Amino acid sequence: MPTTPPWLTAEEQRAWLAYVDFSTLLADYLNRQLRRDAGMTHADYALLAHLSSAPDAALGMSELARRLKITRSRLTHAVNRLRDAGFVDRREDPADGRGQLAVLTDEGRTLLERAAPGHVESVRRAVFDALTPEQVRQLAEIGEAICEALQRVESAESDPAVLPWRRR
Repeated sequence: MPTTPPWLTAEEQRAWLAYVDFSTLLADYLNRQLRRDAGMTHADYALLAHLSSAPDAALGMSELARRLKITRSRLTHAVNRLRDAGFVDRREDPADGRGQLAVLTDEGRTLLERAAPGHVESVRRAVFDALTPEQVRQLAEIGEAICEALQRVESAESDPAVLPWRRR
C-alpha cells in the first residue's frame, strides 16, 4: 500500500506557489515580448539560440530535442515551420546516415541577432532587476541543485522512454 508523502510545510508551500506563479507569468511575458518585437515564440527563440551556439550552427535532431526537452515529433514540426520561413535548414547528418541535422540559416541568425537585445532587456527587467546580486547567486544555485536532482531522478527511471525528448 502506498504511503502518503509528508505534506509541504507552510514555507515550502509558499515557495512552491511562488515558483508556479512566477514561472507561468515569466513564460507568458517572454513569449509576448518575442511575438510583439520579433514575430517568434519563446520556444522558437530557444531553438534558434541552441543552434547558434553549436559548432557550425548545426545539431542532430535528437540532441536538439534533448536540449529543448521536447518530443522529437514536436521538434520536427517546429523545425519544419522554421525551415518554411527560411530560418532553419535540414540536412543529413554525415556522422549518422540515418539522422538529420537542424542547421541555422543566415536568415535565422539575422532574426536571432535582431531579437536578442529586446529579449535580454526583458529578461533583465523581469528577473535580474528585481533581485540583489546575492539573490542572483542563490537563484543560480537553486536552479542548479534542482536540475541535478531531476537528472538523478531521470537516470533512475526504469523506462527512459518516459522522458519527452526520447519519445517520437
